[in-house]
Amino acid sequence: MMRILQRLERTDGAEIAEVALVLPLVFMFLMGIVWFGRAFNIYSTITHAAEQGAMVAARPTCGTCIQPADQWGSTNFPGDTTVQDSVFSVLRSSSLDPSQIVVYFPSVISCPLPAPPGNCSTTGNNITICRSVVLNPTGTVPQCGSIVSFQYPFQMNLPFTSLNLQQIVLKAQAQNRMEN
Repeated sequence: MMRILQRLERTDGAEIAEVALVLPLVFMFLMGIVWFGRAFNIYSTITHAAEQGAMVAARPTCGTCIQPADQWGSTNFPGDTTVQDSVFSVLRSSSLDPSQIVVYFPSVISCPLPAPPGNCSTTGNNITICRSVVLNPTGTVPQCGSIVSFQYPFQMNLPFTSLNLQQIVLKAQAQNRMEN
């Protein structure tokens, strides 16, 4: 017992000082991992939402029905509201707020006939939907399809760093080939 008491008397508090210096750094490192993980999760979710929207935009509303063709020979495709709803359903499944979406307008090239000309429209909720655009501008045979794009803001919360309350705007753009 005396030996333990003698050791405690000789302790000069170096361990407490080391912990006081290292613990905040470890805590900031762990918080950074959590916030960058959340940013990656949001990026993955908005990319999946854009892919889902592009898939819906590129597919006819009825694959087995005989629908009247328009002047370019294509069948009816879903409207902007249907595409927007498919994007929103993916965002809501990950608890993301669709009202935070910001417009992102991609550069596109219209497809040659017989496909309808490429037109881009932005929904009231800032989702840009481009239909009948060339997906491979450098290819020898043009592939026509749809592109859905938007941006989503993310705010970092890392106190005592330069990243505290910095807003990062994540871009999501996906394309899908039109099937005949």
